[in-house]
Amino acid sequence: MCMEKSSNVISRLEQGQFDKSFSYLYGNDEGKIKAQAKRYQELIGLFEELFGKDREIELFSAPGRTEVGGNHTDHQHGRVLAASVNLDVIGVVSPNNDNVIRIKSVGYKMDTIDLADLSVQKNETNKAASLIRGVAARCRELGYKVSGFDAYTTSNVLKGSGLSSSAAFEVLVGTIISYLFNNQAIDAVQIAQFGQYAENVYFGKMSGLMDQMASSVGSFVEIDFKDNKNPVIEKVPFDFAHSGYALCIVDTHGNHADLSDEYSAMPIEMKQVAKMLGGEVLRETDEQEFYKKIPEIRKACGDRAVLRSIHFFDDNNRVPKEAAALKAGDFEAFKSLIIESGHSSYMYLQNVFCCKTPHEQGLSLALALSEKMLSGKGAWRVHGGGLAGTIQAFVPNEMLEEYKETIEHVFGAGSCHVLSIRPVGGTKITEGLGE
Repeated sequence: MCMEKSSNVISRLEQGQFDKSFSYLYGNDEGKIKAQAKRYQELIGLFEELFGKDREIELFSAPGRTEVGGNHTDHQHGRVLAASVNLDVIGVVSPNNDNVIRIKSVGYKMDTIDLADLSVQKNETNKAASLIRGVAARCRELGYKVSGFDAYTTSNVLKGSGLSSSAAFEVLVGTIISYLFNNQAIDAVQIAQFGQYAENVYFGKMSGLMDQMASSVGSFVEIDFKDNKNPVIEKVPFDFAHSGYALCIVDTHGNHADLSDEYSAMPIEMKQVAKMLGGEVLRETDEQEFYKKIPEIRKACGDRAVLRSIHFFDDNNRVPKEAAALKAGDFEAFKSLIIESGHSSYMYLQNVFCCKTPHEQGLSLALALSEKMLSGKGAWRVHGGGLAGTIQAFVPNEMLEEYKETIEHVFGAGSCHVLSIRPVGGTKITEGLGE
């Protein structure tokens, strides 16, 4: 483990010695590279104010993620295609001799975790402290070394946008423990699993594994949840930086209030159909038998459940085709599949607007505007859970300013977030990253 005093790291940041690494992580734009260098310098300054000057430190980063393919397929043990993005949680970290983990995040109170007691603490439910304690507990339970450290973190992962800020934080903690105390022996898949464990058992949220896996593994990643306890993960190599496209996440500022029952209805209805076919989830059933039994299923479960099941089967089959198109470098085929997926979500899954608030259709409007501008050129689809929130668009670089201007004219300044696919997941920031 090679660490440097904080003053030395600041000097190297000022001299541009990390610029190539920042280009690799955040995109080859001089303005963005300089902004990131300043961001890390400022965070080191905050670390020094709180934890002391000239501590030996390391820099870490874990990205947010975007769902690319497989909309509402994971809860039916289906396939998904996800990717890490160039928004991240970063941390300045230094080991301590106190057997305590202290993490201060910008805008939040410091969390202090005594490693002598890693049991579930009920008063930490739904709090960041539970995620830290849960990741540390799982690492130690499986035989990895966990010692004390001090960290100051900040995040630019957009909350409420489906980019998974909590998963990025979990991955950051796991990555720090792997690098600082275990010589990188905890691999990316394990780090993701530890994050999910912390979220399920300590935080109190029954999340799937897609968010953590995309953040930890990095780039495009195809995940098959057929065996939910042992998902099959494959990193999909594709150089998005040279694709000629930008990834846009459009926040329509929809109201998520009182939508829990609408979100819950999607897996519930699919599982009702699965039960009629002899399974607990749709992945355990036969697609051809489903089509034969539609008359009985629609009587028992209703037409919407039938349509949502059609979406599952189609989108689940679409994911490996999307991954294959990327592997072959065929971005045109990839875009066509993305559009197909979006149409399926709109027509069959029906998660683009809520029937009880028909006057609020921000996602539908964003998709309509995107189709008008990008038809024959780009791709567009609902992003994440749906009903309210965000859409995703792949926009040709030469159309980016026009697209952003049109979208923000309708949904407001700052509603169109221009991202890129990040080629690596949770990592320590080193001078030669990506070489």
